[in-house]
Amino acid sequence: MRESRVLPVPNGLDGMRVDAGVSRILGLSRTVVAALAEDGDVLVDGVPVGKSHKLAAGSLLHVTLPEPDEPLRIEPTPVENLDVIYHDSDIVVVDKPVGVAAHPSLGWTGPTVIGALAAAGFRISTSGAHERQGIVHRLDVGTSGVMVVAASERAYTLLKRAFKERTVDKRYHALVQGHLDPPSGTIDAPIGRHRGADWKFAVTANGKPSVTHYDTLEMFAAASLLDVHLETGRTHQIRVHFSALHHPCCGDQTYGADPVLAKKLGLERQWLHARALRFAHPADGRMVEFTSSYPADLQHALDVLRDT
Repeated sequence: MRESRVLPVPNGLDGMRVDAGVSRILGLSRTVVAALAEDGDVLVDGVPVGKSHKLAAGSLLHVTLPEPDEPLRIEPTPVENLDVIYHDSDIVVVDKPVGVAAHPSLGWTGPTVIGALAAAGFRISTSGAHERQGIVHRLDVGTSGVMVVAASERAYTLLKRAFKERTVDKRYHALVQGHLDPPSGTIDAPIGRHRGADWKFAVTANGKPSVTHYDTLEMFAAASLLDVHLETGRTHQIRVHFSALHHPCCGDQTYGADPVLAKKLGLERQWLHARALRFAHPADGRMVEFTSSYPADLQHALDVLRDT
C-alpha cells in the first residue's frame, strides 16, 4: 500500500506552485510531484490540484507518495579508458573519462566510476547510500578529470567533511567563448533550478550561494582558456556562472554555446576538465595533490584554436 503524507502548508510556501512547494517540503523532484498531481495524488483541502496550483498557508496538503524504488544495483563493468591515478587503503583517485557517471542513478544506463572500480577489484567504503558508496564528490557525465573515491570508512567521513567545509582545493580548466573582463575575478551569484527545465540550473535570486574564482590562462580569437577554482560545489556551477556572463563553455549547447564554434572545434560536449584536486590525506593529514591531463577531444579543440 502506498504511503501518504498529510500536513498543513507552512507560511514559507504561501503562494508557491504545487510542484515547487511539495518538492521542497517532501524532498521529491518537481518532475515526480508533477506526475503525482497529474494522477490526482496531490490534494489541497480534499480537492485534487494540478502542478501549477498556488498553495495557501494553512491549507491541508495530502500527498500520496510514489511506490518506493528498488535499490539501484552497482554493476561491475570495466571501463577501458578510466585510469586509476593512485590508490591505497584509504583512497582511490581516478581520471574519469567523459561519458561515465560517478555512480548509478535513475535513468542512467551507462558506465559508472563505482562499477568500474568494482570490476577492477577495488574495495570501496560502504558508507553512504548503497548506490553511492564511497562517493564523496561527483563530476558530471559530460565532464572529465580527476576524482577521489573513499576506500575506507574513516576516509569517507573525513573527505565528506573536507568537501563540506571547503578545505579541498578543486581546480578546473574551462574553455569559454569570448574574453572575460576582467581577465581574473570572482563570480558570486546564487544558483537554483531553472524555471523552464527541471534538469537545468540558473542564477536565481533565491538559489544557493555559489562562488567561482577564475584566472585567464590563454586567450584566442574566439575563446579563452581559464583556470577555475570552486569555492562552493553546486551542480553545473561553472557552466551556469559563465553562461550567465554570456561566456558559456565552448561546446556547451545546453547553456547557450555557439553550435558553429563547437563544430569547428570538434566538440560534442562542454570543454570543461577537472584538472587537479588537493586535500589532506585522511590517513595522516599530509597534503596530497593529483592532476589530470586533457583528454584527446579537449586537446584537439585547443590545437584548432592555436592554429587559427
